[in-house]
Amino acid sequence: MMKLQCIDLGLVEYVRALTWQEELLRRRCQGEGQDTLLVLEHPPVFTLGRGGDERHLLNPRQVPIYRVSRGGDVTFHGPGQIVGYPILDLTPHGRDVHVYLRALEAILIAVLAEYGLQAERKDGLTGVWVGEHKIASIGVGVRRWITYHGFALNVDPDLAYFADIVPCGLAGVRMTSMAQLLKPPVTLAEVKTAIARTFADHFGYKEIAWQTYFLTPDSGLRTPDVASAASR
Repeated sequence: MMKLQCIDLGLVEYVRALTWQEELLRRRCQGEGQDTLLVLEHPPVFTLGRGGDERHLLNPRQVPIYRVSRGGDVTFHGPGQIVGYPILDLTPHGRDVHVYLRALEAILIAVLAEYGLQAERKDGLTGVWVGEHKIASIGVGVRRWITYHGFALNVDPDLAYFADIVPCGLAGVRMTSMAQLLKPPVTLAEVKTAIARTFADHFGYKEIAWQTYFLTPDSGLRTPDVASAASR
């Protein structure tokens, strides 16, 4: 039975989450561990992809900035935005990065449809839009056909930060969120669950093994709560 490990890290600093990704990626590249989806939020941070243009950082204030090994240009992460980092072996799924990107878009579109939002792709661009506003960004990395980095869905972040950058390097793009489009707003917890379920269904996992980690001042992370549930 294919099982997806889904780890909810809560609110975690970008560098710490990146360290987690790198460790899970290393293990997966060595044939260890299992496919994993990290879901979390970050404190405010700007990130630039491999070829991102620093000129698209218009007014970075005092927000941390990191250049990382994903595709895409500049984006913002902050509380109220669900970030997903799949550590996924693409070998059983055809080893096609473009197909994988379209799959992430399809998953987010399906999740938004559950809340009555008609989202879509735009030809030649990566991400998800509702009308003319972008609601989700995607930027991935692949090493030995194992994926890392991933997607960010705006549930209820402070959208003002996006005015300080050229989001995804797209001049004139306007960002939106589920909170702006829905009344009443949804909770992060329920959207995380919907993302994990839809991700598992799309890639053929029959079970989700949930783990919730809590940050501790000294060590980093502990795992007091582990649950497993069928994805269907």
